[in-house]
Amino acid sequence: MNRSAPPIQDIAMFVAVAQNASFTRAAEQMATSKSNVGKAVQRLEARLGTKLFQRTTRAVRLTEDGETYLEAARTALDGLGEAEIALAARREDPVGRVRLDIAVGLGIAVIPTFAALRERWPRVTLDLSLNDRQADPVKEGWDIVVRIGELPASGEMTVRRLCGLRNCLYAARAYLDRRGPIASVQDLRAQDGIIFRANSGQLRPWSVPEGGRLIEISPNASVVVSDGRSMIDSVRAGLGVAQIFDRVAAPFVAAGEMVHVLPELDVDGPPVHALIPLGRRMPPKTRVVLDHLGEVLRSPI
Repeated sequence: MNRSAPPIQDIAMFVAVAQNASFTRAAEQMATSKSNVGKAVQRLEARLGTKLFQRTTRAVRLTEDGETYLEAARTALDGLGEAEIALAARREDPVGRVRLDIAVGLGIAVIPTFAALRERWPRVTLDLSLNDRQADPVKEGWDIVVRIGELPASGEMTVRRLCGLRNCLYAARAYLDRRGPIASVQDLRAQDGIIFRANSGQLRPWSVPEGGRLIEISPNASVVVSDGRSMIDSVRAGLGVAQIFDRVAAPFVAAGEMVHVLPELDVDGPPVHALIPLGRRMPPKTRVVLDHLGEVLRSPI
């Protein structure tokens, strides 16, 4: 008897015949011809040196040896099926390093949530960079780049909108205790401002509603900053009032380090987008990080 392993397809056809008690129905199930099924069973019988079926014009029945072989064949096929499922799950299991480049203010806000991400997906590692420049995910090798504002269309990247922002005014409690409460736009004009310098070099004025329209206020600057980290630290240090995106400020408001000033002057801000280099398929490791960012940034403040 030939001791080499029989072809899996022959075993599968044998099991199909046994289950259907018919060569014709087995052929239909296996999407092949009745002749191919018959030849597969014949090959198995030749290898095993025994008859597996009793064939009559009316019925197809397993022999005693056929019954014995069917049990082993089902076990083998079930084991292979379970192995395929396990291998597919392994391919889908998020594993590996994800290179994430995120705007400074947003990064400070979302970093505390990464503990939950790691607890859920312990085999995903974050390679994290916080900066406010316009990074190129394709040229620089980032898996995900998160930026604030509208983005130009690109044939090299997928762009996903994560959330919208609100522009709000904040100050430290120590500053308000020293300078007094801020109750109106007129009070706001007299404050020390923490002003952001854009990449273009221009100072960014505050934009607030007044009389049904948006106006710009350029307060006396106590400090000029060019990154989100410096903006937050300056407010916490009591250096003045700043206009900051709500999701950036939220953790510090919750901790009592910032006070939301004149909430009636909140205005809609820019959207937050994630940029992902185009590919045939997004890896599971990248997908779970992207989904986490979306969940966190869309959650109520």
